[in-house]
Amino acid sequence: MLLPRAKSNGKLISFVLNSAWYNKNRIMTNLACWGDARKYFSNTNGSDIHRGGSLGDILFQVQNQELSIDEAKSKIMAIQPKMKHGDEDRTNAHGSNLSSFANIDYKRAKRTGFPEAIFAQGKTPYQIVSILDSMAAASQSSSSILATRVDNSLYQSITQLLPMKHGDITYHETARIISMKPHTISSTNNNIQTNPKKNKKVIVACAGTTDIGVAEEAAVTLELVRAGNTGNSYSSSITVERIYDVGVAGLHRILNRLEDLQSADCIIVCAGMDGALPSVVGGLVSAPVIACPTSVGYGASFNGVSALLTMLNSCSPGVGVVNIDNGFGAAALAFKCIQSKDP
Repeated sequence: MLLPRAKSNGKLISFVLNSAWYNKNRIMTNLACWGDARKYFSNTNGSDIHRGGSLGDILFQVQNQELSIDEAKSKIMAIQPKMKHGDEDRTNAHGSNLSSFANIDYKRAKRTGFPEAIFAQGKTPYQIVSILDSMAAASQSSSSILATRVDNSLYQSITQLLPMKHGDITYHETARIISMKPHTISSTNNNIQTNPKKNKKVIVACAGTTDIGVAEEAAVTLELVRAGNTGNSYSSSITVERIYDVGVAGLHRILNRLEDLQSADCIIVCAGMDGALPSVVGGLVSAPVIACPTSVGYGASFNGVSALLTMLNSCSPGVGVVNIDNGFGAAALAFKCIQSKDP
C-alpha cells in the first residue's frame, strides 16, 4: 500500500511500469512506499538498471513534491538506454526483453501452414501485449495475429497498455479473441492472389445457444486466417457459414439445413450435454466432421467429459474430435483439412 502522498502520483507509477526499458514492471506494486522504491532503484548490485541511481533520485524528488510528474517523465525518458541494432525481434513495444517469459515461434506459419496464436489465459496483460507486438514486428504474413481466451476483464486491462508499435488490435468479445493487424498487412495483402477454384466452405454448427462462445472461437479464427498468406503454398479462400442452435432435441432443425451441410468442404460441430450432434451430422455428409465438445451441461456432464466420450465413441465414420471447448484447435484442423485437399 503506497503512502497517501505517493497515491497522488499514480500516473507516474503507471508510466514507470510501462517505460521503454523497465523490465521488472510488477515489483513497484508490491513496494510499501516511495522510500522503498528509491532504495530498490538505488541498489548497485551489479544489475544496475537505474544508471547511477538517477531513477531513485527522480522518484524521491516526486515524493517530496520537488518535481512535477511531467518533469519526472522527461527525466526518465532521458535516461532510457538505446536499443541495440538487431534487438527488435526480441523486444516489445516498450523495449523490454521477451526472453524472460517467451520464446516466440516466428516461423510457425511458414513451417506448418497455420500461424501461431497466443493462449492468453494465465498470462499478464503486459506479457500478452509484449508478445503480440513482437510477433507483429516480425510478421511476413497477411494473416492477423491472434490471442485466444481473452475475457472482457483481461481485455480492459490490455487496453491500458495501448497503443502498440507494430499493429492495431480488434476485440471479438463472444469468441474471446483479440486479433492484431500488423502494420505491414496492407502492403502484403495487395500481393495475395487466390485461385477461384480453391474457394472452400467451412460450416460451423453448434447444438445450443450456450455453445456459441466456443463455436465463435472456431468461426472467427477461420475468418481471420482465411485470406492470409500463411507461408503455405496453398492459398484457398475460405467462406465461413454459421448454423447455430440446431441440437438433436429438435432434430428437424439440423435436417432443414441438410443441403447447406452437404455443400461444405469441412464441418465443425460444437455440442455439450449429450454431445450427439456430430454423430448425426457425420452420418449425413461426405465432408470431414470435426467434433468439438463443450463444457455445457448439468452435473453428470462433468464439464464436457460426457460429450467428449460420446464423440470419441461416434459410430459415424469420418468424425475427428478435439479437446473440450477448443474452438481454436477445431479451426486449425479444419483449415489444414481444406488446404490438404488441393494438389
